[in-house]
Amino acid sequence: MRPPAPDAFVWKLLDLHTSLLRVSRGRLGGRLGRLRFLVLHHVGARTGADRQDTLLYRAHGEDIVIVASKGGGVRNPAWLHNLRAHPDVLVDLPGGGPPVAVRAREIDGPEREELWRFMVAMWPFYATYQRNTDRLIPVVVLERRPPPG
Repeated sequence: MRPPAPDAFVWKLLDLHTSLLRVSRGRLGGRLGRLRFLVLHHVGARTGADRQDTLLYRAHGEDIVIVASKGGGVRNPAWLHNLRAHPDVLVDLPGGGPPVAVRAREIDGPEREELWRFMVAMWPFYATYQRNTDRLIPVVVLERRPPPG
């Protein structure tokens, strides 16, 4: 049985939540029930401009796992293209501490399948998104690295 898709009201709440999370740099809104959100600071592949995206994540040991679902759209999210070009990025995690330096690594094969199931267990809509698109939705591991400088 498919979980129902979020409705317009839910998307409006998520927009408000995203604003709160970004403005507070993770101090407020980083946790919503069992869900965890981060702010991904990345650099535009073409423009070099600073970008931010709020994403669901799940810790996997010391690593952070994110999914490039774009709600099951036909194209990957722009942030994935940017991470492919510039994998060393920062994330704001819940709690409002200093940004965490990470290196993005797109995964495949058995590792992807394991972490895909791990993420679907947290957010079942990912399975719905995958059924609604022909592309294989990418899974990305953010590995912690020493802070810049």
